[in-house]
Amino acid sequence: MIEILYNKPLIAAVAAWFLAQTMKAIILTIKQKKFRFDLYSLPGGFPSSHSASVTALTVAIGMIYGFDSALFAISIVLAFFFIYDARVIRGAAGKQAQSLNVLIEAFNESSEEEEMEKVKERLGHSILEILGGIIIGAAVSIIIVILY
Repeated sequence: MIEILYNKPLIAAVAAWFLAQTMKAIILTIKQKKFRFDLYSLPGGFPSSHSASVTALTVAIGMIYGFDSALFAISIVLAFFFIYDARVIRGAAGKQAQSLNVLIEAFNESSEEEEMEKVKERLGHSILEILGGIIIGAAVSIIIVILY
């Protein structure tokens, strides 16, 4: 179990996720002028913690096991799927949520029953948010692999 503390790719991925989520929480706290712990679990926003963590994992694996290794190949393919999901799939889900909210609003106006709660629309990431996550992930990974 103690070996986990020496697993540089895992440490890099977790550290990159934490740094990205912390940055996101700070940015949202400044915008909203109020800190909430649930800011650490919100999807979307700058920077992408998905992109940061999979990039950190992939870069660390490449640096440790070689960029020509099978582990790196597996990691980079999975990283592309995660980043694609963060951009395209969750972006489409956000657009569907917008449509649902239009229907919910119309239903709420025409119904005397209890109001329905709106669906969260901000699910995916923009290219800039993904790029920010990739840069954070690569930087954190390089620092951890070299210094840790």
